[in-house]
Amino acid sequence: MLTEKEIAFMTYWELVRERHSTFQSKLLRGLPVASFFGLPIILSIAIVYFLSPEWYAKISQNADSAYFTIILAVVISILFFSYIRMHFKWEMNEQLYEELKCKQFKNLSKEN
Repeated sequence: MLTEKEIAFMTYWELVRERHSTFQSKLLRGLPVASFFGLPIILSIAIVYFLSPEWYAKISQNADSAYFTIILAVVISILFFSYIRMHFKWEMNEQLYEELKCKQFKNLSKEN
């Protein structure tokens, strides 16, 4: 017998599983958390550059060319983390849904 929570999850997942399976949906839904990890890196570089540019120039010999590369790497990391995180979450929900469907099918076949 399925619990109330399991039945509620199955109903929810049947409604949203197709919408959440697209690349765009996974990318957009994962951006807030991925940005939470990536934006502090960009902000710290910007703060150092604007508040103390002479210090950064002393430390780094090629300061001007490094900014674009670092920002591009962080943006790519944000996008990658965003997609992978939501794809993993989608796969876990799909696996749980399939297990519950199997459990439900077994319970129905035992009753008959």
